[in-house]
Amino acid sequence: MPGLIGKKIGMTSVFSADGRNVPCTVIEVGPCVVTQVKTVETDGYEALQLGFEDQKEKHLTKPELGHFRKAGVAPKRHLAEFKGFGNTYALGDTICADIFTEADFVDVVGTSKGKGFQGVVKRHGFGGVGQTTHGQHNRLRAPGSIGACSYPAKVFKGMRMAGQMGNERVTVQNLQIIKVIPEHNIVMIKGSIPGSKGSIVLIEK
Repeated sequence: MPGLIGKKIGMTSVFSADGRNVPCTVIEVGPCVVTQVKTVETDGYEALQLGFEDQKEKHLTKPELGHFRKAGVAPKRHLAEFKGFGNTYALGDTICADIFTEADFVDVVGTSKGKGFQGVVKRHGFGGVGQTTHGQHNRLRAPGSIGACSYPAKVFKGMRMAGQMGNERVTVQNLQIIKVIPEHNIVMIKGSIPGSKGSIVLIEK
């Protein structure tokens, strides 16, 4: 689906026409530059590779630098592919936030905030035992039994246990666009999206 690369600015709220206070996320979307046009003849599928945010040449390898020089664009920090644009754009074209309109529904892909190593209460929502009247000691937030002993004599794959939480790719679907400010490349989306302030996200129609 067509989309753009953006940067999460933060959250705010706006008032709707009926007076409701709607929380929304502010995203700086683009401008994105077409760095590669993929076709069925050469690549087996149709897509556009878009670049976002300029980067100094000294931080690039020679193959990366040659890739941007072939496209005739300045080196970009972030690249992503999007399908569904068709043949409407060529190398070096700039795509801005005006491809989105108010009341559009989009999917947002981002990297969630990292929480580090967390226990089962925070990571999976376990309730904890809570019974401390029979000599129980410091076991309130323990996971409890994770499997039987003699049969099946193993712990099944996927057992909910403590471990790394967050810092993973997350997709949130069907979020409504509340407002588009094309002169500033700003898109305001209803609700929250994954990631911290300043993180890179992909917005797809």
